[in-house]
Amino acid sequence: MFTSEGKKIIQTENAPKAIGPYSQAIRTENIVFTAGQIAIDPSTGELVEGGIEEQTRQVLTNLKAVLEAADSGLGYVVKTTVFLKDMNDFARMNAIYAEFFGHNPPARSTIAVAALPKGGLVEIEAVALLSPHQGD
Repeated sequence: MFTSEGKKIIQTENAPKAIGPYSQAIRTENIVFTAGQIAIDPSTGELVEGGIEEQTRQVLTNLKAVLEAADSGLGYVVKTTVFLKDMNDFARMNAIYAEFFGHNPPARSTIAVAALPKGGLVEIEAVALLSPHQGD
C-alpha cells in the first residue's frame, strides 16, 4: 500500500533486515530506490565469510531480492553506487558485478570509503524502474 506521500515501503525476508531506522527500499509509481546492501546472509544475520568476491555476490543477491519484492529486478536497474572499503578490490568486485549486470549494465559510480557497517568490504545501492510485468 502506498502512503499519502505516494511511496511504498519495501520489506522482504529474502534480504537482511535494516540495521537502523531505514527501509530496504522505497517504491514510487515508477521507480525503486534501494538502501545500500552489505554482505549479510539473511538466513543467519551474519556477514558472509570470505573476501570481496563472496561479499559482492551476497550483496548483489540481497539487492536482487529487494528489487524483486518491489516488482522490479536487476534488469531494470538504471544506476548503482558501489562503496568499497579498499579500491584495490575494484577489479575483483567488478568481475562479480559483471556476472549480475553483464548485458546493458546500468550507470555506476564507485567510491572508496573509510569503513562500512559490520566491517563489510562492499556496499551497493540501486535505482531501478518497475517491471512492466508487475505481479507476474
